Amino acid sequence: MAVNLPIRRPGWVEEFQAFIMRGNVVDLAVGIIIGAAFTGIVNSLVKDLFNPVIGLLLGGIDFSNIFITIKGEAKPTLEAAKAAGAVTLNIGLFLNAVIQFLIVGFSVFWMVKVLSKLQLKQEAAPAAPPAPSKSEVLLEEIRDLLKAAPRS
Repeated sequence: MAVNLPIRRPGWVEEFQAFIMRGNVVDLAVGIIIGAAFTGIVNSLVKDLFNPVIGLLLGGIDFSNIFITIKGEAKPTLEAAKAAGAVTLNIGLFLNAVIQFLIVGFSVFWMVKVLSKLQLKQEAAPAAPPAPSKSEVLLEEIRDLLKAAPRS
């Protein structure tokens, strides 16, 4: 014999649903997704465009292979050193991260600057005066009728 018991949802489920559906949480999620995509673009920009040009200007240096071997056998490339189990200080990878940070910081700075200007323009625009309330309209009509009425 099967017994159907009603399944009750805990109260926190509704609270969580209300929290997730608030506008700022959804905006934050969209921002994180766009930020992750932007990070991929910046990584490629630094790794595939900036570093080769900077390396060429500095005499053909590959930034990703600038490292110091602390422990283990010294190898010509970072990949070979890691494969051999060497402990390394990865200076070139750190420089890549610094360049990426500067690009992201510069981009965010300009985005905030543009958004601030747009917000200031919206605030500076004169707002239309609010429509008079029903009581104000009625009082104006009474005033106009009293002015138009003949005085004795």
